Amino acid sequence: MNILGISAYYHDSAAALVRDGTIVAAAQEERFTRKKHDYRFPQHAIDYCLREAGVDRNEIDLVVFYDKPLLKFERILETYVSYSPSGFKLFLMGLPLWLKQKLHTPRELRNGLGGEYEGRFVFLEHHESHAASAFFPSPFDEAAILTMDGVGEWATGSIGVGRGNHIELKKELKFPHSLGLLYSAFTYFTGFKVNSGEYKLMGLAPYGQPIYKDRILNELLDLKEDGSFRMNMDYFAFCYRDRMTSPKMDELFGGPPRRAETGITQREMDIAASIQAVTEEVVLRIACHAHDVTGMSKLTLAGGVALNCVANGRVLREGPFDEIWIQPAAGDAGGALGAALFAWYELLENPRDNAGKDVQQGSLLGPHYSDDEIRAFLDSQGAVYEHFDDEEAVCREIANLLADQNVVGHMAGRMEFGPRALGSRSILGDARSSEMQSTMNLKIKFRESFRPFAPAVLREHVDEFFEMRPNEDSPYMLLVAPVKEDKRLPIDENATGLAKLHQKRSVIPAITHVDHSARVQTVDRERHPRFASILQAFKEKTGCPVLINTSFNVRGEPIVNTPEDAYHCFMGTNMDVLVIDNFVLKKTEQPHAQVIDRDAYLSQFALD
Repeated sequence: MNILGISAYYHDSAAALVRDGTIVAAAQEERFTRKKHDYRFPQHAIDYCLREAGVDRNEIDLVVFYDKPLLKFERILETYVSYSPSGFKLFLMGLPLWLKQKLHTPRELRNGLGGEYEGRFVFLEHHESHAASAFFPSPFDEAAILTMDGVGEWATGSIGVGRGNHIELKKELKFPHSLGLLYSAFTYFTGFKVNSGEYKLMGLAPYGQPIYKDRILNELLDLKEDGSFRMNMDYFAFCYRDRMTSPKMDELFGGPPRRAETGITQREMDIAASIQAVTEEVVLRIACHAHDVTGMSKLTLAGGVALNCVANGRVLREGPFDEIWIQPAAGDAGGALGAALFAWYELLENPRDNAGKDVQQGSLLGPHYSDDEIRAFLDSQGAVYEHFDDEEAVCREIANLLADQNVVGHMAGRMEFGPRALGSRSILGDARSSEMQSTMNLKIKFRESFRPFAPAVLREHVDEFFEMRPNEDSPYMLLVAPVKEDKRLPIDENATGLAKLHQKRSVIPAITHVDHSARVQTVDRERHPRFASILQAFKEKTGCPVLINTSFNVRGEPIVNTPEDAYHCFMGTNMDVLVIDNFVLKKTEQPHAQVIDRDAYLSQFALD
């Protein structure tokens, strides 16, 4: 039975195809259109999923949408009435799209499938889809479920329980009180873009001190012991304006929001540290309450807030659960996968047996390309390359290039589903280099120098470098852990702000954040065999089983999908080497290669 799950129209549209309970394919629309966070109908993602599955549109048995548009429109109407006439302009801005498209989602779905699908459409509630994406792919037979995001229809968070092929949501937090919207409000206030700059806010937090934490808790939130809260809406404008905060927030923090692309001051660093501390406290309280409500020893998470890997790490280390599992595509894109799995297990009552393993398949669920396709493209560009017939040989070559301080763009096999590059669409570097973080940020990624990079480490060595249990799993780069004390180096404890950036903090300085933390990806041969081979070869060459792993893209663009995307990113940055499957290209050998000026590159875009 072929079930197609779809998320669309709000943020990160995506499609996923599940056949008889097995995830066959899943991808975000942005990877095909090259429009970051593309919210439009995921036509290209659907076409890819059907192509990967070898399924025609008339062979789809069921189509499941990840939320209920009519219920969402009800919330928008009620919010407008509650704030009228203040919200009239915002309401008018969104109304045409609702009247033309969103209120007619069944029609849009049928049109998007070319009129060839004649079956029924099922519409789930938003947090049902998130909950299903958290529990059903997880390795647990039973677990607590926690979902947290901006807002679905009315719910902004939920606590539930999963057992076998059944999930039940027990408690909800409702709009406008939302941890996701609270964090996004501070993303906006510190001058970053909402729905994409939250990672920047989290990365900026360790440079500051949480001096505003009490102010936030006293003025902005009424936080209860169980983690539920009410927001003081006098400080927020997202219900009635096209901005997140009100002038009262300016008064509270001594000035207006930072304008995008202006200098980051100590105020922004301290605000980031403060809201991150509040977020962690809220998430910990909710997780403890979820444990009390469900009585479960294991926890699964989804929703945009579940991408806050610092909070996740604290839940694992300090919370009451023995194990946690987080959906790699925790945001709206993952709702497409959750919707399809919900239909298979919950609605159709099929049995579920994950045999103690997650069935996300390393989240390598996207497109892949043959040698013939890659060679044809490279030849069309006049590219100079070396082709390796043996994969182990190319992995050794990559390890040698990395050990020689080259930055390597690596594209191999199926593309990752979710916002994290996990080795298949990654830029790799030597974690031992004290200069590599700034080099990759400024010369390759064209982004802020303070942004941290994540380590990829062979799972069997994770406890040697990080405060994690032996062989502890973190395959999807969604947990932050401290670097071990014996791997740290002496630093100037009096350094403040961005001055902290230039201190060498550990024997793997390129991935050690200023608070000695790291967003860890563990790599094993079962989930990510090619990447494990590269790490093993690098360890044999250098003695170090750790590499920098960052997404293969530049600021403002989605992660690369095709050989063409990878090649143009390689040629458009100061990357040293490009590897596409078993093809290796060195920048110095390419015709028309040139040094790319960061400011000239960024001037092409209106980026924040």
